[in-house]
Amino acid sequence: MIGRLRGILALKQPPWLVVDVNGVGYELEAPMSTFYDLPDLGREVALFTHYAQKEDSVALYGFLREGERRLFRDVQKVSGIGAKIALAVLSGVSVDEFARLVQAGDVTALTRIPGIGKKTAERMVVELRDRAADLAGAGVAGAMPAGAGDPVADAATALQQLGYKPAEAVRMARDAAAPGDEAAAIIRKALQSALR
Repeated sequence: MIGRLRGILALKQPPWLVVDVNGVGYELEAPMSTFYDLPDLGREVALFTHYAQKEDSVALYGFLREGERRLFRDVQKVSGIGAKIALAVLSGVSVDEFARLVQAGDVTALTRIPGIGKKTAERMVVELRDRAADLAGAGVAGAMPAGAGDPVADAATALQQLGYKPAEAVRMARDAAAPGDEAAAIIRKALQSALR
């Protein structure tokens, strides 16, 4: 199992990124919390990683902070939650905010995260409440510069990959966009607005 990956950031297209390590490109899937703070393309990056192998596939996930990787792993221990929903959790709320919601038993706020229904949110509260205190203090902040292209379209695509329906993702991105916003800023505002 790979625990840490260090190399040159070669691609960042939410939720995918590629890190070049001595000429070998590693494709990773990452939450938006990681994308917000990634360096520019061509710069060195170090990521905590999680390797997942199933019968018919393998996947590599990347996180800038150990707290994000820990939350990603802990959330998947809840019955009915896989990697896609765990990434949506990290893309929708910070580690600190998630810990606060779980400790407070705020099922309503948790159900605003794509893919989480009431029963799943209730299971999260019950099964993660004791571990949530350990996650507090590992918060995330910042914003990443976006790549070239239409930021609203890029944001809508990323929102769809997080589980939102296409029409809803386009509406969310359009509503969140302000003149001059990069895709990452639009995504962040859209996800924050969805939690209100």
